[in-house]
Amino acid sequence: MTDYLATGQLPDEYQQLAKAVRDFAQNVVAPVAAEHDANHTFPYEVVSGMADMGLFGLPFPEEFGGMGGDYFALCLALEELGKVDQSVAMTLEAGVSLGAMPVYRFGNDAQKQAWLPQLTSGKALAAFGLTEPDGGSDAGATKTTARLDDGNWVINGSKQFITNSGTNISKLVTVTAVTGTLAGGHKEISSILVPAGTPGYTVEPAYNKVGWNASDTHPLSFDDVRVPEENLLGERGRGYANFLRILDEGRIAIAAVSTGAAQGCVDESVKYAKEREAFGRPIGRNQAIAFKIARMEARAHAARTAYYDAAAALLAGKPFKKQASIAKIVASEAAMDNARDATQIFGGYGFMNEYAVARHYRDSKILEIGEGTTEVQLMLIARELGL
Repeated sequence: MTDYLATGQLPDEYQQLAKAVRDFAQNVVAPVAAEHDANHTFPYEVVSGMADMGLFGLPFPEEFGGMGGDYFALCLALEELGKVDQSVAMTLEAGVSLGAMPVYRFGNDAQKQAWLPQLTSGKALAAFGLTEPDGGSDAGATKTTARLDDGNWVINGSKQFITNSGTNISKLVTVTAVTGTLAGGHKEISSILVPAGTPGYTVEPAYNKVGWNASDTHPLSFDDVRVPEENLLGERGRGYANFLRILDEGRIAIAAVSTGAAQGCVDESVKYAKEREAFGRPIGRNQAIAFKIARMEARAHAARTAYYDAAAALLAGKPFKKQASIAKIVASEAAMDNARDATQIFGGYGFMNEYAVARHYRDSKILEIGEGTTEVQLMLIARELGL
């Protein structure tokens, strides 16, 4: 990563990874993307292929079944997948940065040994239960509760918009819950591991979404769910703070997916502008089209630079909160703007769901909302500036 900052060239291992995932995305993901999107089906065969490639284990040590890579390697993979299918990219992003990463960052040895080999193999998925029906951007307004009773946590409440929570391979959800009251009357929020199939834990019917139709998303409910006291993840009362750290990292990953989406719109538009003829010549020879695509390329480049910068700070152990928020804003807005422009370039065809640009048009809006809205990112950046 530091080599790139000095030379503009990624080290060979990163280039090889990106190429391998690019080939997989074009040859395996792209051919089935429209079908899964239209049918709202989870792409198990694609996820199995990603698991075989080791993508779910990219940033984790080999001792837990991982590939021994880093978070930037994950982001490179997400960018390549995001070019052709955001649903697939988000399945990987949520499975790693939101599902497995909390266990890796904050779990004890027993929890890591019990869960990480399954999650890094991609044979099982974990979910991240933070958002609630009345919470949204105010994650501190958690109403789900967990109380100790005879050596067990008893959990009651609900979660909303939870990715990877209802598939046949979903095995775990980590939930934030109020476990007490701190001095001054503030909520003590902790995080607790809840295995799939625990009595009282219900995965509600999937949402009917505008986009990300091949990504699995459900509301969850907890009715006197009992799990052992040792399922506490990390220190009691640190659940909220720990999840904020996970979200900071996840914003870099979302920026990588967004960059892929932005670049995917450029690639599709360039190809179409060379092939589509109007008034006797390819439309790409018209300055209005050429300049629109040039601006799209500039947005994608800026987005990539922003997430590379945030990832470099993360890997160097430096503060990266501001960089992550900047990357998410720049990249998610690039994805949305490029999707709108690409749809315009394609004209009527851009409004047909079988075309990738139409899926990007529907999919990209949530990139400006999920894992912290644009407004939340602006608030965080302003705070980092001392405002």
